[in-house]
Amino acid sequence: MEAAALLDASLDELCAEARRLREEGHGSLVTYSPKVFIPLTKLCRDVCHYCTFARPPRRGERAYMTIDEVLAVARAGAERGCREALFTLGDKPELRYRVAREELAAHGCGTTLEYLGRAAEAVLDETGLLPHLNPGVMTVEDIRRLRPVSASMGLMLETTSDRLSARGGPHFGSPDKLPAARLETVLGAGEARVPFTTGILIGIGETRAERIDALVAIRDLAERYGHVQEVIVQNFRAKPGTRMADAAEPPLEELLWTIAVDSNALTVSPALADHLTFTSSTAGVASGASRQLTVEVRDAFGNVETTDSTTSVTFTKTAGAGRAEPGSVPARVRARLHDRGRRPAGGPVRERAGLEAAVQHPVIADHRVRERAATAPVVVRPGGL
Repeated sequence: MEAAALLDASLDELCAEARRLREEGHGSLVTYSPKVFIPLTKLCRDVCHYCTFARPPRRGERAYMTIDEVLAVARAGAERGCREALFTLGDKPELRYRVAREELAAHGCGTTLEYLGRAAEAVLDETGLLPHLNPGVMTVEDIRRLRPVSASMGLMLETTSDRLSARGGPHFGSPDKLPAARLETVLGAGEARVPFTTGILIGIGETRAERIDALVAIRDLAERYGHVQEVIVQNFRAKPGTRMADAAEPPLEELLWTIAVDSNALTVSPALADHLTFTSSTAGVASGASRQLTVEVRDAFGNVETTDSTTSVTFTKTAGAGRAEPGSVPARVRARLHDRGRRPAGGPVRERAGLEAAVQHPVIADHRVRERAATAPVVVRPGGL
């Protein structure tokens, strides 16, 4: 639906269309990735009027977690079945607080992003968890520097409304909440071929039309780059101790309306095609050997368009795991890559020892990340990540 039609449609109509799209796309399939949260720092240069995460420096407390503390949290998460380490942190606190600059210097780092890279690398190398990074606004160069030590990254767009950054708005005094800067980060992730999570925040003074505008901006970037893996609709909650403690929260109907609009507005063409294939068991295949694989090509709703059994991959050995370089993977690969005659399409890819083949999404940018991802359980969702 176009923006005008979304605004004119009733909630029942929007929900009915959202249900139809869900059934045609993924049905009742729900996927998740167990992750452990690592709050590397709670310092932030921004002063969002609803935030309860960020706080100013406190006497006797360090500005950043140490690498040992990071690893302790990551190992505890791994022991409990987590697969990802989600790094949460404030945006560029060194630009606001001297204590942040001093502590970074003591660690031999000039910026929070540099220290984040070290922490993510330690988690990746020593625990096997896949780092997901949420460090705030970044340039494409920042993203590329962090790409080798992360599986994915994220930044909530929140809104495309500049007026919410004006005096009296919830983002006043928060330079990293300017919509142009946040859109540039989402775009930069696409240029760097990094799988990315984003979304909108509702109930902070935006209009319904502004929500649609933000969702359409996300959709346009997703269609252009094929890198948006998740879109979050987050509802504002009034929290004690914040400037918006007495602000009205959006009612349930507004949340339902936005989720339904989200499903309608984010219906995109299959843009992930060129990057998306999946792990396949290769027991008994020697390094350097080639194998014929079957690729199912599906449309955005998971319907099989064609099956190609001519795709060939060559297997290489890397630190106990393997990776496959694509021979001729068809465009718009929407479902599963599997060994012909060895495993039916459908179902999760389980952990397995030995050599692995994987023609990977850009999530697998660095060989260390590739090795971990090749053995991690994956549930494939036709029509998108």
